[in-house]
Amino acid sequence: MSQAADERTGEAARERDAVERHFARSILAMLTVTPPAGGDPAAAVRPGSALTGERCLELFDAQLASRHLDVAARWLRSRNAGFYTIGSSGHEGNAALAAALRPGDPALLHYRSCAFYLARAAQAAPPRDGVGDVLLGLAAAEAEPIAGGRHKVLGHADLNVIPVTSTIASHLPRAVGLAFTLGRAARLGSAVRWPADAIVLASMGDASVNHSTAVGALNTAGYCAYQRLPLPLLVVCEDNGLGISVRTPPGWVAAAASGRRGLRYIHADGSDLADVFDTTLAAAAWVRRQRSPAFLHLSMVRLGGHAGADPETAYRQAAEIAADLDADPLIGTARLLIDAGLLSPGDVLDRYEASRARVLGRAAELAGAPRLTSAAQVMAPLAPRCPDEVAAGAAAPAGAAARHRAFGGRLPESAGPMTLAQAINATLTDALAARPGMLVFGEDVARKGGVYGVTRGLLATFGAGRVFDTVLDEQSILGLALGAGLAGLLPVPEIQYLAYLHNAADQIRGEAATLSFFSQGRYRNPMVVRIAGYAYQGFGGHFHNDNSVAALRDIPGLIIASPARPDDAAAMLRTCLAAAEADGSVCAFLEPIALYHARDLLAAGDGGWKASYDPPERWPAGHVPAGRARTHGEGTDLTIVTFGNGLWLSLRAADRLAAEGIGARVLDLRWLAPLPADDILREATATGRVLIADETRRTGGVAEAVLAALADGGFRGQAARVTSEDSFVPLGEAAATVLLSQQAIESAARSLLR
Repeated sequence: MSQAADERTGEAARERDAVERHFARSILAMLTVTPPAGGDPAAAVRPGSALTGERCLELFDAQLASRHLDVAARWLRSRNAGFYTIGSSGHEGNAALAAALRPGDPALLHYRSCAFYLARAAQAAPPRDGVGDVLLGLAAAEAEPIAGGRHKVLGHADLNVIPVTSTIASHLPRAVGLAFTLGRAARLGSAVRWPADAIVLASMGDASVNHSTAVGALNTAGYCAYQRLPLPLLVVCEDNGLGISVRTPPGWVAAAASGRRGLRYIHADGSDLADVFDTTLAAAAWVRRQRSPAFLHLSMVRLGGHAGADPETAYRQAAEIAADLDADPLIGTARLLIDAGLLSPGDVLDRYEASRARVLGRAAELAGAPRLTSAAQVMAPLAPRCPDEVAAGAAAPAGAAARHRAFGGRLPESAGPMTLAQAINATLTDALAARPGMLVFGEDVARKGGVYGVTRGLLATFGAGRVFDTVLDEQSILGLALGAGLAGLLPVPEIQYLAYLHNAADQIRGEAATLSFFSQGRYRNPMVVRIAGYAYQGFGGHFHNDNSVAALRDIPGLIIASPARPDDAAAMLRTCLAAAEADGSVCAFLEPIALYHARDLLAAGDGGWKASYDPPERWPAGHVPAGRARTHGEGTDLTIVTFGNGLWLSLRAADRLAAEGIGARVLDLRWLAPLPADDILREATATGRVLIADETRRTGGVAEAVLAALADGGFRGQAARVTSEDSFVPLGEAAATVLLSQQAIESAARSLLR
């Protein structure tokens, strides 16, 4: 550690000591006050409050333990035995949130909610060792009960605390989605782990109120309430007035939240345990009864810097710090107990020291707990794959009668060859008929049937409870999917265009893909995200023609399907749905817009891009496992590796090359993750020459991964690539100047053979 870092850490430690000294001085000052004797633990701690003395004592113990876990975190870090020092000091009033809610209410917690976790752990039957759980997390220990040493999170499946790793409220869209789908899941007959009258709690800091994820989530919550859609959500803002060093303007949180239509605003003093408890009781009862969202604003303080190496004296005035010390919630709770005659000041100090010794003693016991030591251990919960279960699920149709009703008596296998859009529509219809817990939603997917007609008729067949339009906000669409998957449903959200995904990609990267990883599979959010994408629509234009998939390809565990042909799309969509159900997989299903309604391949009227829809009895034989490519042709001169629109272009190019005596086989990757590396190597070896025809960009495109797979596999032949340019897609005919073309593929093939 550098000298500067040492100095910062030392200053932060002195600030921590100042917090402890101020607490002791404040309690000692109460010795001059004679409290009433013989307080009744069953009585309220003050007139008019529902908080009894007995419950207050329990919560005080949780508050003390939370405070001392902050001390333990710094002690562990000083010995290189701990890795996380963002504490909860000043926020211990959130213990009352746990007490005022039911243990069965799912909670997604702000990272300063340690006291909440400890209070809920004490509610379990039998009570959990919440202190041990948190210490194992601080030490990145394999035995930590939720993330297993992968991250320090507050969570436990038995406590209904869903792990949250975000610091910018990116968990709020998921919370809105969970609240939206709790009742819906029960009505659809899905097994839900939470009671029918549960409410969802999501807490965040004041700085996060300004983040787009919070703004979008609160807007969506209000939008649902405005339409009288059930949404039992309690959002808690723990407002200490600081985002690390940046001040939140006084009054801003109230101004930002209190005027929102459809969102009830409530305020409490976060340093007053009784006020937090009573206010939360009333707020939770209202949300539970009305099934409508509320915003609970808790005014709190932050004692010490943001983390262990952050001295707040670098950016705060001494008077501000002193005022926060006087508002210490531990002092407030101690005063309640002393005034109620339940503890003397001496008892408070004894209780404080006993808690400190107990927590630090446990820290010493757990400091050397074993940690993850191999990549295999770390990655075990990342992407579980059960191929046999997936294959069985992909081949399981609805009953004959249900299929007959869903298709109005006109079964798709009898309809003749279909386009890509028609095949996807038929597959969604089959899947909705077979899976009562499946939802299809997004912008324009219901009444309009999708911009390109892909979901046409689904609303009329399956009803607005399962097929519905959403707000025009990709973060909220994906958040709804996150919550629906968490509730046990199978969400199939649509992102209208690939370019629109980038507005909300972190909901897939930081939220969807991480949940199983940071909960060791105890929580999961299966989903199949349909994304209309790629270019070649004729009119061009960036936002409706986007050829960038790099933001998806580096997300660990994500399945990326990229079908081009109707028959592949049907089989691959069944695979994705089955993988979501069996493995909890998060799947991105990229649909090439330009091929939705394509009918012909080589000549007008040849019907070469249509395919018949397989009847269910053929589904097992036609199953397409994730990561399995498809070869077209048996040419021995050249292998063209491609996907998406590139398949249509490459097959046309192969036909032209064949007229020149060049035999080319075309390998359709079909899956961009997992990449079919074995198939690539096999087909490359068959000809010794590989041309990658990649419609994505030269930089960050799929071709880079294919070349790497060839190199990793020891391919010794010749390889080249032809791609789209490193450009956005312009409007009109200019698009042809930057996109992969059939002529470019043919020219590159001839050059490679020369």
